Amino acid sequence: MHTLGYKPKLVSTLKQYDRQTFLSDLMAGVIVGIVALPLAIAFAIASGVSPEKGIITAITAGFIVSACGGSKVQIGGPTGAFIVIVAGVIGQYGVQGLAIATLMAGVFLIGMGLLRLGTIIKYIPYPIVVGFTSGIAVTIFTTQVKDLLGLHMESVPADFIEKWVAYGSSLGTIDPWSAGIGLLSVAIIALTPKFSRRVPGSLVAIVVMTIVALMLKQYAGVNSIETIGDRFSISGALPEAAVPPLSWEGIKSLVPPALTIAVLGAIESLLSATVADGVTGDHHNSNTELIGQGLANLVSPIFGGIPATGAIARTMTNINNGGRTPVAGIVHAIVLLLVFLFLMPLARYIPMACLAGVLVVVSYSMSGWRSFAALMRNPKSDITVLLLTFFLTILFDLTIAIEEGLVCACLLFMRRMSETTEVRAVYDEIDLNEDADIEKGNLKHLTIPKGVEVYEINGPYFFGAGNRFEDIMGRYGKRPKVRIIRMRKVPFIDSTGLHNLENLCLMSSKEGITIVLSGVNEKVNSVLLRNGFAELLGKENICNHIDLALRRSQEILDETGK
Repeated sequence: MHTLGYKPKLVSTLKQYDRQTFLSDLMAGVIVGIVALPLAIAFAIASGVSPEKGIITAITAGFIVSACGGSKVQIGGPTGAFIVIVAGVIGQYGVQGLAIATLMAGVFLIGMGLLRLGTIIKYIPYPIVVGFTSGIAVTIFTTQVKDLLGLHMESVPADFIEKWVAYGSSLGTIDPWSAGIGLLSVAIIALTPKFSRRVPGSLVAIVVMTIVALMLKQYAGVNSIETIGDRFSISGALPEAAVPPLSWEGIKSLVPPALTIAVLGAIESLLSATVADGVTGDHHNSNTELIGQGLANLVSPIFGGIPATGAIARTMTNINNGGRTPVAGIVHAIVLLLVFLFLMPLARYIPMACLAGVLVVVSYSMSGWRSFAALMRNPKSDITVLLLTFFLTILFDLTIAIEEGLVCACLLFMRRMSETTEVRAVYDEIDLNEDADIEKGNLKHLTIPKGVEVYEINGPYFFGAGNRFEDIMGRYGKRPKVRIIRMRKVPFIDSTGLHNLENLCLMSSKEGITIVLSGVNEKVNSVLLRNGFAELLGKENICNHIDLALRRSQEILDETGK
């Protein structure tokens, strides 16, 4: 693997590991494990799987991401971003389909890492990231309204708008006890940091509200508060490893959701690692991190887990509590394993309204409404991508949102890039004070002979630039004998630019007009020569600078008798 550039951070950090570092990592790992526990349970239930699957994911993925990833402090596990995807895949393909899609996503992530795509993924447009993150936050909040308020509904529609219509028609069925527990949970989570930043508010809310629910049931006869045990059967036994049955037809149908899981996992994990670098001063290896995330998603479904990625909140908790090496992440996984083995049956008493409160706070943190509002002051193209991705996420699904958002962003990028290339006509004389590409000497300007047109391209010569010649050339009243195209400010030319330039040369030749190129740099000139422009124009008509081009133009005028 070293020949492929793969070297986990754990390997390098253990070389200088000492007792003091271990004690720091141990403390951070224990705290992160406690923080991860309620989140893993909440994310699993919101995704449509049993609570233990969330903890299994946090254990397996958390261990592998730390042991095999490219960041010293990254904490892996289930995250809120995957709730919408996982629920959608289960609804369409079942739990077995989710397992296969997660395995495929693991393979895709490993492939991305081996192909060194880690740095490229980080350049996905920011409006897309904010748009689908905010959209996911709204979707998560929407899915939790029923449990938060204790609404009595036979079924909850899958469609976003239909869901809110159903909630509105069921407002008369609110259970005040469940609603009280849900809203108190939100309040406890919000207020806990004011008293202690080490103890996670979500854990405090779950412990307190579980005790309150048990006391209400025992001493006040309140039986309307639904708990995890009322909806799920919970097992504390370690699952057996099992690879889901694979078929070619099944794999083909699961490519879109698997790619969505892989892309979202890559974005979120690299974003988390980048944020962590800014705090610790370290530098993660993007490609190694992708391979670690891929391995985690390969192993997680084999033990019944769901998709996993780097978790920003848990990673920051790790850093803030002293975690400095991947050992902290491994300790966090061990803590969760011990909880799973010895305390898992107690999870059945946790109120569903309390977990809904936890997820409401998670959705608020994910929403990034400040970033969303800030982007609304940006250029219209950014706003278009942002709103398109946001509404596609909440009204359709994340797969469509990411695909369409990227397509829209690419189209707008191409439009912007084409607009950066300026094509202008130069009349009568050339001002040598405007950074001309010749030795000026005592000259202040060069006169353009009659019968010669001069055009200047400023910027890359690719899509869109060639078409502008037609508009600008139409402004000249008379047909010239020579057209000089100054390319001193053209850093590169692509295949579309070559095609447009070739068409311009052929069109001009049919009209009896000679094309002379001026100021072509070595890189562009080599591309032109490889594509036969020396034969098309003649080597003498590709000049190093403008005064040579003007001399050559005068020769052509003399040869043709003006």
